Amino acid sequence: MNAGPIAACFVSVALAVVAEPSPKVKAESMDIGSRLELFVDGHLIESLKGTRLKLHPPRPAERVLFFNREWEGGNSGYVTVFQDGDRYRMYYRGASSKGYAVPSLARPGETPVPEHPQVACYAESPDGVAWNRPSLGLFEFNGSTDNNIVWTGSGGHNFSPFKDTNPDAPPEQLYKAVGSGTVSGKPVLLGYVSPDGIRWKRLREEPLLSDGKFDSLNVAFWDSVRSRYAAFYRDFRHGVRTIKHATSPNFLDWTSGQWGDFGDTPPEHLYTNGTVAYFRAPHLFLALPRRFLPWRQLYPDAPVPGASDGVFMSSRDGVHWDRRFLESFIRPGRDPRNWPQRTNTPARGIVPTAADEISLYVERHRSSPTNHLQRLVLRTDGFVSVHAGYSGGEMITRPFVFHGANLVLNFSTSAAGSIRIEIQDAHGRPCPGFSVEESPLIWGDEIEHVVRWERTHPKATSEKPLAHLAGKPVRLRLVLKDADLYSLRFR
Repeated sequence: MNAGPIAACFVSVALAVVAEPSPKVKAESMDIGSRLELFVDGHLIESLKGTRLKLHPPRPAERVLFFNREWEGGNSGYVTVFQDGDRYRMYYRGASSKGYAVPSLARPGETPVPEHPQVACYAESPDGVAWNRPSLGLFEFNGSTDNNIVWTGSGGHNFSPFKDTNPDAPPEQLYKAVGSGTVSGKPVLLGYVSPDGIRWKRLREEPLLSDGKFDSLNVAFWDSVRSRYAAFYRDFRHGVRTIKHATSPNFLDWTSGQWGDFGDTPPEHLYTNGTVAYFRAPHLFLALPRRFLPWRQLYPDAPVPGASDGVFMSSRDGVHWDRRFLESFIRPGRDPRNWPQRTNTPARGIVPTAADEISLYVERHRSSPTNHLQRLVLRTDGFVSVHAGYSGGEMITRPFVFHGANLVLNFSTSAAGSIRIEIQDAHGRPCPGFSVEESPLIWGDEIEHVVRWERTHPKATSEKPLAHLAGKPVRLRLVLKDADLYSLRFR
């Protein structure tokens, strides 16, 4: 918003230049190029003083789809959402429930959907907000093909598609999916392909993977950064529901799954994983698992105990997960129907729904006639911030190399808050023209703020103030006052 003169209260970021750095310094400096970096982990951070990484839960928005058709019901869910050109696609399980999750929460006049076999369903939207079920005419249900069912049989329990962005993907396999099945009584993960995301067939009779339980929503997608397919799927370890990760060059031949490594955090049941490569920073895997506590029972008349919420975690390799945020990301909230057993399952999918907004989705009221999908909203990149209160603080990054000519920040301050920027060399010495005293005062709330220096290094120009620093090891020092910094990039 504003980048005015220097003031007493500020937040700052810094870069510095010295003589040609040693080969050791160059080797130890990470290359972030011009990619977007979020502060969901400590990868870029060397020190925090008076600041912390703050998790920002999403804001509840509309209820976008009630699972109330005769082929859906109270146990519908396991939702996958992704943007595909100018439309959004949604896939989910249609499944009824035997009764209420909590009989005492029943409402007069409600009628649960009668029990029926599980099916995979499809919906679409022009904006990620208003969804419709197209009549596809593919599968008969109760004597009619006027429905949105795209698959029945094996895999219908947890059918999870994706659009294959592999440039070598054949047109008849432009869309792929995974779903669970059994071979000789053993759980396996099966593969499916489609030319249009609507008409599906089994990829082959043999399973893709067989080293897991696969009994929740498993996901797969093309990892464009590492040029391979990635799968994240359910297994049990020491009696705890957890996640495995496997990769493939061709969607046919897969590595053995590697157990997810969550560091020294306490073991928790991660019922689903909901992993995506974040669309603005695909080198980052973001996951929204449903955390399940099977021993909790809020309502004495609940036939099945348990309580669930959604958590947030991130990874840069798919195996080692940053679980510093053990607090809930998606809480059940005030609605009593969100507290029994297996409700509050986050959908697999994080999509842009406005220039400054991303949307997530979560299943609510599971095992009730009002089972539905709710949209949740965050500012773009707004999962985690480097946060400082009114007393202020700072962050210093590790040495890194960037490519580009401008520094772009996604930030928010109060009216009294601010950010200032100093540019340091790899040893922490301010670059001429980029000391904190020469920084513009940045305050306001913007998704993409291009930092402008009024007084710059003699070699710099107003059009490309940082071009002479590109390719050299530098550090950023962030000094914050009542402010949040969500992401940065050079371009």
